[in-house]
Amino acid sequence: MSAVNVADNLEAVQAEIAAAARQARRRTGSVTLVAVTKTHDAHRIRPAIDAGHRVFGENRVQEAASKWPALRQEWDDLELHLVGALQTNKAVDAVTLFDVIESVDRPRLVNALAKAMARTGCRPKCFIQVNTGEEEQKAGCLPGDADDLIAGARSAGLDVAGLMCIPPFDEEPSSHFSLLAGIARRNGLEGLSMGMSADYATAIAHGATHVRVGTAIFGSRRS
Repeated sequence: MSAVNVADNLEAVQAEIAAAARQARRRTGSVTLVAVTKTHDAHRIRPAIDAGHRVFGENRVQEAASKWPALRQEWDDLELHLVGALQTNKAVDAVTLFDVIESVDRPRLVNALAKAMARTGCRPKCFIQVNTGEEEQKAGCLPGDADDLIAGARSAGLDVAGLMCIPPFDEEPSSHFSLLAGIARRNGLEGLSMGMSADYATAIAHGATHVRVGTAIFGSRRS
């Protein structure tokens, strides 16, 4: 895919986000596009930055460490989100690399992040990941455990900004987005990271403040 394609794809996604927001009678700027760059190198990412985009997502700490520090030397206003599962032994690296960690899903990770933040002085915002479909193979706390995990994260000093979910791929996502929004409301949270390339318009209709889109912008992920 050429640089022009990435820029054009980005513009198209931004236009669709704006249209979905208008359809939902929401302010266009109320939805943040997190452009997910998993497996894509700096050469593929640069056209999106050149086009003015500044918020990006990565799935793995190690991959992010290999490409984003150099990019941030060139552009100091980038915002980087961790949207993939996080191991506790990567907590220090994560809090120093990322501005937002969207995949906080268990008490042990809360404790590791709190210690890492105290050690480094870095305090990224955090989203609690909820496994709305209760899928055994998927990360995220169970919906019934979300309130306690949110409370525990707040008590540990984490800046809990919202919730994140990834609905089951073979189910209609609306009920999952509604479930997440309900958990957020009763816990006084505004951030809702939900919706990806295939369903972000639906997520916006259900109140998403962040949508995570990769394939629609950068093309198929590289192996």
